[in-house]
Amino acid sequence: MKLPWQKTSSTDADGSTRSNPTGAGSADGHGTSPSSSDSGSGHSALPKGYTPPKGRPTPKRREVEREKGIIRESPDTPQTLRQMRERKKALKASMSKEEYKAYKKRERDERAARRREVQKHIDAGDDRYLQDRDKGDERRFARDWVDSHRFLNSMFMPVALVLLVVMFTSQYYPALANVLSLLAMGVILMFFIEGFIIGRRVNRATRERFPGSTAPGASLGFYAYTRSTQPRKLRSPKPRVNVGDEI
Repeated sequence: MKLPWQKTSSTDADGSTRSNPTGAGSADGHGTSPSSSDSGSGHSALPKGYTPPKGRPTPKRREVEREKGIIRESPDTPQTLRQMRERKKALKASMSKEEYKAYKKRERDERAARRREVQKHIDAGDDRYLQDRDKGDERRFARDWVDSHRFLNSMFMPVALVLLVVMFTSQYYPALANVLSLLAMGVILMFFIEGFIIGRRVNRATRERFPGSTAPGASLGFYAYTRSTQPRKLRSPKPRVNVGDEI
C-alpha cells in the first residue's frame, strides 16, 4: 500500500521508468486517485467477514436493563460481588449474634416463599415461568395426551432401581442374577418399543389438532416419551387431566 507522500512509477512507451507524484495524472483525467488505490488495497488486506472493534466492552444484560429502567433498584443497591460482600460484612458487624441469626432466617424464609410461588406457577403450566422446552400449545397438548393414558414406561424408575439392586447382588447369586438380567433386558426392550409408539401417536394427534404446526416431530415425540417415564405424581407441570379423559 502506497502512502500519500510516496511517488508512483510509470513506464513510458520506450521502456524507461518515470516517477510521478501520486495523483499527478488526475488533472488530465488519466491518473488514478490515491483514495481508490488505498481503499482497494485496504479491503484486500482485511479478512472476509471482518468487523471493526467497537472500542468498548459489551455491556452486561443487567446493566442494560438497569439503564432502560426494566430493573429498578435503590441507589445503595450493591452492583458488584465485592460491594455485596462489604455490605454483608458491615451488616453483620452492626448486629448482635441473635439479631443476625434472625435476619438470616428471615432471608431463608423469603427465598423459600419465592421458590414455592414460582413452583406453583410452573405446576399450573404458566408459560411465563416454564422452560422453553415446555412452552407452546403443542407441548401442552402433548402433556395432556400423555397424562390421559396409562403406559408401561411409568414403571421405568422402579425397574431401574431393581436393576441397580441386581447389579450389587449379582456377585453373591450369579445364577439368579443371570435370569434377572435377561428379564431386565426384555423389559427395557418393551420400554423402547412403547416409547417409539408413544412418539408416533402423539405426533399424529398433534398434527390433527394443529394442522399448521411446525414443531419437529422427533423433538415432540421424545418430549412425550420422557414425560411418560416419570411417575404421575412427580411430573411437572402437574397433570391437568385424569386417565381416560378425552383431549
